[in-house]
Amino acid sequence: MVNVSYKVLFALAIWTMTTEAFPKGAERTKCHLAKYKSLPPRELEAFKKAKDKFVHDRVILVEKELDFATNVLENVEDPSLSKLLSRPLEILTQIRGDLRDCTRQTHSHRHSRRLNNWLQNFHESKETETPGCLEASVILNLFRLLNEDLRCAAYMELCV
Repeated sequence: MVNVSYKVLFALAIWTMTTEAFPKGAERTKCHLAKYKSLPPRELEAFKKAKDKFVHDRVILVEKELDFATNVLENVEDPSLSKLLSRPLEILTQIRGDLRDCTRQTHSHRHSRRLNNWLQNFHESKETETPGCLEASVILNLFRLLNEDLRCAAYMELCV
C-alpha cells in the first residue's frame, strides 16, 4: 500500500510540475522579453543595412521631386505668382543642393526596383501633363514634400 501511495504521489508531483512548467495558450503568465534587451551586433547590422537602403532610396526620391518642383516653380507664367514664389524658390534651391550633396556621397548606390518604377512613372507624368496641371500639382503637393518626405529623409540622417 505504501508503495502504491508513493507511486500516486510521484505521478501527481510529475503532473503538477509539467503543467506548471509548460503552460498552454492563454494560461501563460510569464513574459520572456529580457532576451531582447540587447541584440547581437551582427543582427543589428542586418537591420541597419536594410534601413540605409530604404533611406537612400527615400533621399533620391525626395531629391528628384524637389528638383522637379523647383524647375516647375521657376517657370511659372503668372507674374503675381512668380513674385510670391521668389523666397520659397531660394529655400527650395538650398534644400535641393543639400540633397544633391547627400546623393553624391553614395554615388555607387543601386536603385531598388520600387524606386526605379516610381522614377519611371514620375518621368512619364512630366511628359504627358500640361504645364498648368504640373504647376497646380507641384503647388498643392509642396507642403507634403517638405513636411513629410523631406522630414523623413532628414530624420533618418543619411548624410551624417
